[in-house]
Amino acid sequence: MRMSQLLLRTLRENPADTDSEGYALLVRAGYVRRLSSGVYTFLPLGLKVLHRIEAIVRRELDRAGMQEMLMPALSPIELWDQSGRSARFGTDALPALTVDGRGGTYVLGPTHEEVVTATVGQEVESYRQLPVTVYQIQSKFRDEARPRYGLVRTKELVMCDAYSFDRNPEGMQASYEKAVAAYLEIFAAVELEATPVVAQSGAIGGEVNHEFMVPSVIGEDHFASCSACGYHANTEAAERQCSAQTAELSDVAPRRQVATPGVVTMDDVVAHFAADEIALTNMVKAIAATNADGEIVVIAVRGDREVRLPHGWDLLDDEALTAHRGLHKGSIGLVGLASHGISLAVDLELMARPGPWLCGGNAADTHDVSVVIGRDVEPDLVGSFVVVEAGDACPNCAGALELVRSVEAAHTFQLGLQYSTKMTGASFLDEDGTEQPLWMGCYGIGVSRLLGVLAEAHHDDKGLVWPKSVAPFDLHLVTLGANRNPDLQTAGDLLYEQLTREGFSVLYDDREGSPGVKFADADLLGVPIRLVLGAKGLERGVVEWRRRSDDGEGEVSLSGPFSELR
Repeated sequence: MRMSQLLLRTLRENPADTDSEGYALLVRAGYVRRLSSGVYTFLPLGLKVLHRIEAIVRRELDRAGMQEMLMPALSPIELWDQSGRSARFGTDALPALTVDGRGGTYVLGPTHEEVVTATVGQEVESYRQLPVTVYQIQSKFRDEARPRYGLVRTKELVMCDAYSFDRNPEGMQASYEKAVAAYLEIFAAVELEATPVVAQSGAIGGEVNHEFMVPSVIGEDHFASCSACGYHANTEAAERQCSAQTAELSDVAPRRQVATPGVVTMDDVVAHFAADEIALTNMVKAIAATNADGEIVVIAVRGDREVRLPHGWDLLDDEALTAHRGLHKGSIGLVGLASHGISLAVDLELMARPGPWLCGGNAADTHDVSVVIGRDVEPDLVGSFVVVEAGDACPNCAGALELVRSVEAAHTFQLGLQYSTKMTGASFLDEDGTEQPLWMGCYGIGVSRLLGVLAEAHHDDKGLVWPKSVAPFDLHLVTLGANRNPDLQTAGDLLYEQLTREGFSVLYDDREGSPGVKFADADLLGVPIRLVLGAKGLERGVVEWRRRSDDGEGEVSLSGPFSELR
């Protein structure tokens, strides 16, 4: 491609609406343009990178035995009614977009579990057709409340989603492991360090799932990592150990209630008891939630820790909290919950050090002082109910956990029977002739998000530094002063044609312009190898090359061979 013919306008300064360095470079280098918040146009260079990422995804999924198909982006809302997920539209968990047409209401697919279940369910009749895994690369639509970091969080994205179908849980597990291995090969091929971490499944569902996290300064998530044993988990799912602490409780004063009018928040509690020198670490933070079965549970953690809700649990809203006779906002505590049909879930740390604790009094404007767990109250459930922090003990080996800021680049799920038991026709005839539901897995990787993540991971202060596997071109050929030297112009044209014949993809800067402008654009665009042909090189019959990633350099003869450039 000759740059004189390329649709390209580079910028020297970061645009005002860019919020990360990688995104700013994609805009400055003419790879993408913002149409509106979270909606982007891929210009020719950006589309080339996107297509190269797609080619790698296809290669690895095809090698894993998956079959490519293409499903419609529009699906009738009735499919989503079958699965029950239409009730979650408009939430952060499932920010779907719908359109009303002449045939009814349609969903602009944020994901395709319903569509693929209905599709494959129609085609698979017998166990002999299983296992089967299909995938597609297609645009998805999500009504993100806060699009950020360019291509990393958008309203429209290009995504590869794959789905496996098996006879039983063992087959589902085997398909899952094969898909995870293929995804790791994809990340290795594009030179991204991705770590599969245990995660919560969110709106997709399933009991077992992993996020593929890429360390990044723009990461909106963190994952807990143990270097001692290799434990990895998203902070939404990570747990930790707590060692029991010996404490003499025989002399602890009996529990007593204290009037605390107007004391609602933890800051209020700290201020109210300041004279008693009761630290936040000796207080209990208690919140009310509903578990997966819809039952009310109070979760109790140490006062300075952030509560982590288990998967499928939801905070009790203020209306329900106010209506419940056994709960009082600002005074939720531990004692007396059972009499109101409320269960108590206590964090490990409260059990490791049973007391004394200061907590809400489960009555309006009151708090309990000197509560001892095991003496004053017995929990119904004990577990890790806090968001882990750096230095917490690994749940596997008790080593110190580290928190790694990262971007989610892919997510895999063992869906089990979640969709096949709800969707019409998602079954097969087993070997004994009985009808059985399909066991499913789901595997999503954000292709356009990968482009954004790559830009964040591979750049320097001069511009983008694309890995060879995804770069828009193999070589960036620059001629210097060709407009004043016909022989140099001819030599540049011949070199461009020869390199192209030998299988290189070449970006040829045949524009008029100063060396400074051409070199600055070459650094900004980030093609792996820059070739420079000037008058002195032409006299010597050589072209200079420089590697973008490490500034390695050398010369090759104009007559070849060019194997050194591969």
